[in-house]
Amino acid sequence: MTDLRIELVDGDAMLRQWQHVHNVIVPPAAMSLDEVRERAARHRLCNAYAGEELVGCSTVRAPEGEERAVTVIARVLPGHRRRGFGAALYRDGLAHARVQGAGEIDTCVLAVNEEGLAFARSHGFAETERYTLPGESDVWVDLRLTSYES
Repeated sequence: MTDLRIELVDGDAMLRQWQHVHNVIVPPAAMSLDEVRERAARHRLCNAYAGEELVGCSTVRAPEGEERAVTVIARVLPGHRRRGFGAALYRDGLAHARVQGAGEIDTCVLAVNEEGLAFARSHGFAETERYTLPGESDVWVDLRLTSYES
């Protein structure tokens, strides 16, 4: 794996980069820059770079519910997959989830993203739910890490 640098999103240029990766990976949930800014105020957003090249991004959502479930999402642009970048983003997100006091770790993948589902399953996640959002036809898959020790 080329040296990977993971940086907390800071400023509009990095927000636009995060937006680009997110919108390429999950086009049905494409976000405007204002929506990305709002998300950055609620969640930890990071970008990943191999050298100076943007290769991916991540989201770590704050703990929710009695279980203190934290959602960790790693996204890698198609031309940069299978080089360990996703695993590095996932490990970084998992470390942050622990700092937040996560009781459980969840992730969410667009069902048509077979590579994303395979990645999640290979890292110990099991499907908990499939659903479509109101008024939409895209199927989403929620998964939970089966052996997480907080």
